[in-house]
Amino acid sequence: MPQGDYIDLHRKRNGYRPDHFERKRKKEAREVHKRSAIAQKALGIKGKMFAKKRYAEKAQMKKTLAMHEESTSRRKVDDNVEDGAVPAYLLDRENTARAKILSNTIKQKRKEKAGKWDVPLPKVRPVAEDEMFRVIRTGKRKTKQWKRMVTKATFVGPSFTRKPPKYERFIRPSGLRFTKAHVTHPELKCTFNLEIIGVKKNPNGQMYTSLGVMTKGTIIEVNVSELGLVTPAGKVVWGKYAQVTNNPENDGCINAVLLV
Repeated sequence: MPQGDYIDLHRKRNGYRPDHFERKRKKEAREVHKRSAIAQKALGIKGKMFAKKRYAEKAQMKKTLAMHEESTSRRKVDDNVEDGAVPAYLLDRENTARAKILSNTIKQKRKEKAGKWDVPLPKVRPVAEDEMFRVIRTGKRKTKQWKRMVTKATFVGPSFTRKPPKYERFIRPSGLRFTKAHVTHPELKCTFNLEIIGVKKNPNGQMYTSLGVMTKGTIIEVNVSELGLVTPAGKVVWGKYAQVTNNPENDGCINAVLLV
């Protein structure tokens, strides 16, 4: 067993301390005061380095918050001479207008950069490991049951080759492998049968993403070259993200909605 796993193993067997989360919350609350004390006491080059690091953190935080917010800023309208007299109570008022609404593409890029997705299914049911995998017993030693079979729909690339059975840890059955998905365009209200390029993010965890497991709520990348979508610059869009909206292992197909 690798060094350091004993904490996770103990938590899996016995759970957390009764006051674990309360202690964690209090520790996080005290952290602000600790950093403040360090900032006040630090002198010379250490103080300068600490201030520089903290400034960079705050700037990054402000940028992330700005990315999350929609652009609804107001700007002053160009002064134009109006016909007729203006009442006294309107003389000091500035005329403002809403900033132009940014195009969908720029908004989506900003949200992706900020780590925020505007998806059709923001919350999905978490899938337990027992439901995701089935234990495979092989060989003479029945105590070592280290093989797992994936029970959900998966995607593997066209150049995928299985490992020899002796070394294969996760088995992805060929009957549950999918290469195409029924993708609905929300604005065009049309459904297309498109090829899957890869699995971008499975909400259940990084391990399922790397295995290419597709459950409800998974973000997949599909080939949209045949739809003829173009960027504002005039380039043809090749790949776009879509979210799986059904349970593929039950339906025998993948239904998804394109993220536009």
